[in-house]
Amino acid sequence: MPLQFRHETPDDAAAIEAVTVAAFAEAPHTSHTEQFIVRSLRVNNELTLSLVAEEQGQVIGHVALSPITITDGHGNEILGWYGLGPISVLPARQGQGIGSRLIKLALAELGSQRALGCVVLGEPAYYMRFGFQPHTGLQLPDVPPAYFMALALHGPVPVGTARYSDAFNAA
Repeated sequence: MPLQFRHETPDDAAAIEAVTVAAFAEAPHTSHTEQFIVRSLRVNNELTLSLVAEEQGQVIGHVALSPITITDGHGNEILGWYGLGPISVLPARQGQGIGSRLIKLALAELGSQRALGCVVLGEPAYYMRFGFQPHTGLQLPDVPPAYFMALALHGPVPVGTARYSDAFNAA
């Protein structure tokens, strides 16, 4: 059976958690809380989009998208922006384009939902190929600017300070 991409179902939660744990087990720059983040986003109904890659009935990859808040210099909140991640692929299947396909599908679906844009915290060399770019006017506190990138889907990249869901503090 070929590789399939679909929305998660309630039956996928345990498999997504296992893939996430495995994907980040040896990863640098992680606190190994990604599975708790996904779980917390799901429990708090903040998992805007959750896609899985499945092969022969087994979940082998996952991407999560959740709303972020951007506050401009006047204290106004800009809505309609989302954060990409965590994204996980089983270690044995990494480097085969599965994560890239998950990201492209997620961004296409966000665009079709008229989302304004998406941000990601990650390795610039990887995420810039999807159109993400650092923007000096959009900051994530305590993060080197080169690693926090945005992709406008409708309209411009806003100026302000981004904040992820409290789920990203889950441990």
